[in-house]
Amino acid sequence: QVQLVESGGGLVQAGDSLRLSCAASGRTSVTWPMGWFRQAPGKEREFLAAISRGNINPYYAGSVMGRFIISRENTKNTVYLQMNSLKPEDTAVYYCAAKNDDQPNFVYDRADEYDYWGQGTQVTVSS
Repeated sequence: QVQLVESGGGLVQAGDSLRLSCAASGRTSVTWPMGWFRQAPGKEREFLAAISRGNINPYYAGSVMGRFIISRENTKNTVYLQMNSLKPEDTAVYYCAAKNDDQPNFVYDRADEYDYWGQGTQVTVSS
């Protein structure tokens, strides 16, 4: 079993930056494809960014392209989401997800494709 734990959320002002982390545990090494999603109250879970097992082919939703950057450190079993120029509409609970897949270059942008999820971290952006 794999556990994912997000951290780094908080309350910031519009225009600020935050870096979220997602630490994976439960296996010797978790180098699977990973993704970040968010869910605002009353809305469906939204895909944000994904990164392949081989740490290439980052893929972004149009709503965050150019503002958010996904990266990973496989030696630390950790994936990051750098969020810049935050807006009030970025307010949501942010989740990381992992897919049990050994394909080196695949990325996934649908929530139902992922096998493991973290508990989420709240990000609130004030205007």
